[in-house]
Amino acid sequence: MSDRSLRGMRLGAQSMETESGVEPAPRQRVEYRCADGEQVFVTFSSEAEIPAVWVSKTGKEALLVNGEKPDTSNEKAVRTHWDMLLERRSLPELEQILEDRLTILRERRGERRSA
Repeated sequence: MSDRSLRGMRLGAQSMETESGVEPAPRQRVEYRCADGEQVFVTFSSEAEIPAVWVSKTGKEALLVNGEKPDTSNEKAVRTHWDMLLERRSLPELEQILEDRLTILRERRGERRSA
């Protein structure tokens, strides 16, 4: 039985089927350019919707060459936790709450603050 085994072949890892007669899907090569002039080429399917902005391998944003610039005017400003807190409380209120909480903590520890 050992004389009929396939030596050096990883079963299931490689296909025994040939690629003759197989046509790859149609593709298109799209060029993007960063603000510093770096060119980025990306291959998409010919049926794919091409994004206006692409992030390069270096992490920079690249815009589509001969494409429309994306409209970013509708984006909302990022609100932080501090911004949301200030919508509910004023600074004097926050300072008073802080003093009250510190007083409670100090009393629990047995510390008394002399005024």
